[in-house]
Amino acid sequence: MTVVSSKEFATKPARYYNLAVNEPVVIKRGNNMFHLMYKPVEKPKERVYFEPDDDFYRSISVDEFRERAREVVKAAYKRYKNESDNFTGSP
Repeated sequence: MTVVSSKEFATKPARYYNLAVNEPVVIKRGNNMFHLMYKPVEKPKERVYFEPDDDFYRSISVDEFRERAREVVKAAYKRYKNESDNFTGSP
């Protein structure tokens, strides 16, 4: 096992990455110690495609969403306007 300071690791990271392939490397920073581990990553063999489900077919376009949202905001504004017009101001 190789123990190295964080400063030394920062100056020569490639050296310690290569060393971690064959043996454990520990980076020491103050009272903390971090293990540098080597684990090869396998590439996926093939892409996975999902078929559309019911949620996909219920989806709406951006333009349709914008129009529906506009109607909701207009209705909320009318309710607010009517409530504020009917407010007398006295408790």
